[in-house]
Amino acid sequence: MEESELFQKWSELVTNDDQIDTSLYGKYDVKRGLRNANGTGVLVGLTRIGDVVGYDLKDGQKVAVPGRLMYRGYNVESLIKDAESHNQFGYEQCAYLLLFGKLPTQTELEEFSAFLGSKRNLPDNFTEDMIMKAPSNDIMNKLARGVLASYSYDRNPEDRSLQNVLRQCIELVSRFSTLAAYGYQAKRRYYDGKSMYIHNPQPNLSTAENFLRLIRSNTEYSDAEAKLLDIALILHAEHGGGNNSSLTIHVVSSADTDTYSAVGAAVGSLKGRRHGGANIRVMEMMDDIKEHVRDWSNEGEVRSYLLQIASKKAFDHTGLIYGMGHAVYTVNDPRASILRDHAGQLAAEKGLLEEFNLYKMIERLAPEILYELHGDGKRICANVDLYSGFVYSMLKIPRELFTPLFAVSRIAGWCAHRIEEIVAGGRIYRPAYKNVCEELDYIPIEKRV
Repeated sequence: MEESELFQKWSELVTNDDQIDTSLYGKYDVKRGLRNANGTGVLVGLTRIGDVVGYDLKDGQKVAVPGRLMYRGYNVESLIKDAESHNQFGYEQCAYLLLFGKLPTQTELEEFSAFLGSKRNLPDNFTEDMIMKAPSNDIMNKLARGVLASYSYDRNPEDRSLQNVLRQCIELVSRFSTLAAYGYQAKRRYYDGKSMYIHNPQPNLSTAENFLRLIRSNTEYSDAEAKLLDIALILHAEHGGGNNSSLTIHVVSSADTDTYSAVGAAVGSLKGRRHGGANIRVMEMMDDIKEHVRDWSNEGEVRSYLLQIASKKAFDHTGLIYGMGHAVYTVNDPRASILRDHAGQLAAEKGLLEEFNLYKMIERLAPEILYELHGDGKRICANVDLYSGFVYSMLKIPRELFTPLFAVSRIAGWCAHRIEEIVAGGRIYRPAYKNVCEELDYIPIEKRV
């Protein structure tokens, strides 16, 4: 039997044997996906790091409220406004706040930023041995491997003391942008047949500036571009402990493993198309819309095509309008609102207002169309993915870097959650699964069919 036929046969065995009657989930009150019946998340832990607010609970019912994203008790909008008012890059202050639980003084911020800058270079021979000699077509895969390989370059990888874990975490926060950028350059060379540019990171530059510098052949970028990317990094740095990748780092850290294993697992989670890869699906959908809608300013034409998408008659036939809806946010996703407002400014500068207005029209029309089709009372709003891909495309960031860029930002939140688990956790995660397979009498091999 050919190998492909063998795996086809085995796949059918697994498919047939692993099916579970969906009615059993209700019978045993199983919280599928760790979700309650009303859509809220099952409460599995406590955190002081981040909070995602999109509704209030009154008598067990969700009441929609304007969305808020909180970092250590501070509204993320305040962090962005503070950075803008001082004409500073804000991601480094955001990372300090998430890791240490307090806003830094100017002296503390300068000290922390200088330390991050001093650690952006990868260890000696790492780039050649771990990136160039083993390139990957998927940069998230390369990023995860880079994190795990960092274990071998750490002088004390197994020390789980708080001081050592902090060192490892801060070094990862610093180096993630370099790992992602170099992984992209290797992919260009070995998979795309293009030139590869390995620039050295500059210690005096912010995370946003260094990332743009490392992915561009000429290392050039404008201050406006870097500042917009900085805002995107702030908005993606943390999103509460319940998102899949942050939960992953809590679960793996609770097993008392090393920092690189825990962070590598979180990268694997974020790679998933149901998690960090969503903004790429938005861009693919927008390509399809722009191809089929002749007049982007014609509301009737746009509405008609969105209705076809939502009715499973167009694009990928899933019925999903990507970039719409969120598990928590109801009235609005504050990240989407902030990105939209700032994206408009750059779109005007780059002559892309027609495309930007198309995004805004979709944000306005899609909730109406989905309500007309499905008629439920759940409020739908645009999520951050609707605008993040558009922002990255205006910054000339390749699509294969969209999800790695998410990781470059979220590493600060992941590390904060790992530290919190070490300090305040103390118990390995051990949820229960109900076995619904009946007990069988053993069949000797000569009697099997």
